[in-house]
Amino acid sequence: MDLADTLQEAEFRARLREWLAKALPTLPPKPSPDDWPARRAYDLGWQRMLYDAGYAHVHWDASPTVRLIFLEETEEAGAPYVGAGFVGLLHAGPTIAAEGTAAQRERWLPPILRGEEVWCQGFSEPDAGSDLAALRTRARRDGDAYVVNGSKIWTSHAEVADWCELLVRTDTSAPRHRGITWLALPMDAPGVTVRPLRTLAGSAEFAEVFLDDVRVPVANRVGEENDGWRVTMVTLSFERGTAFAGEVVACRRTLGELAREARRNGRWDDPALRRRLGRLNAELRALWRLTQWNVSEAEATGGGVPGTGGSVFKLSYSHTRQELYDAAADVLGDDALDLERPWVLDRLSSLSYTIAAGTSQIQRNIVGERILGLPKGG
Repeated sequence: MDLADTLQEAEFRARLREWLAKALPTLPPKPSPDDWPARRAYDLGWQRMLYDAGYAHVHWDASPTVRLIFLEETEEAGAPYVGAGFVGLLHAGPTIAAEGTAAQRERWLPPILRGEEVWCQGFSEPDAGSDLAALRTRARRDGDAYVVNGSKIWTSHAEVADWCELLVRTDTSAPRHRGITWLALPMDAPGVTVRPLRTLAGSAEFAEVFLDDVRVPVANRVGEENDGWRVTMVTLSFERGTAFAGEVVACRRTLGELAREARRNGRWDDPALRRRLGRLNAELRALWRLTQWNVSEAEATGGGVPGTGGSVFKLSYSHTRQELYDAAADVLGDDALDLERPWVLDRLSSLSYTIAAGTSQIQRNIVGERILGLPKGG
């Protein structure tokens, strides 16, 4: 497989680099990590800059390879992360682009691309754990609306979101994977209550969401009623396939910084640490090649939707990220307990990656059943 840029891709990369070099110095200072309204404004402001420069389209209207080049170059340049726009740009938006009607695409995609609306993800529930199909939030059809009751947890960016990609159970008598529906929930609808959750790292980008007789128009359903599980697999394929691509580049940069810090503080003299950093370098390079392979596969099969290879990537990346920040603790020594030092908070947040976007146990099941052809457990 030829992973080199084509002439057209190389020209896109060069133009993007030139624009980033001019645009990044004009950005305002980053807001406090705890000030989510300010972070929302900052993140959406950056998205608007991308839109005005003609780069916002890459999330849906460009080839997967061009999308990957965009993620690689913006991360290498130190551009702002999508932040509050994560769910809209990398989850809900691509799903609507792939599964939504023409009217839905016209309504929801332009505001996401222009940096005008934020989405959150309403998938996980308190009693479902990693078994997403066990969700209990109910939606009863009442004329031209669904009446929704239930609760969600770990709802990303709910407190600053305008919309929520919401999974509900619309048929309790159907097999559990076949009675689920994907809805777009307006977060300002009567009956929606948001309670922020504080993580181990001290941040509050997640929330509990309680839904009490919330009316959601039937027109906000993406896909057919009770076909939400299939639509959700499209969402998760994006989340596991390309949404973390930029983070691989960031991890490779962090690894270089760790090596420089180890040389500075004398820990580079430890041969075990040098071997560990070398192995991490090989793993991150392999993950980047795997990302390229997944993108090439998505492009070759049409539609730009990542396949089951995204689960291989997610499984490996989540563990490699934890190992990277464990190595950072070795480099820092006693300073690894100082929350003001670089990488310390990143180490705490890395613990969640084997849970986020599907637990490692779930990813192993997907790899075993859908790639290796192993029988399902009884």
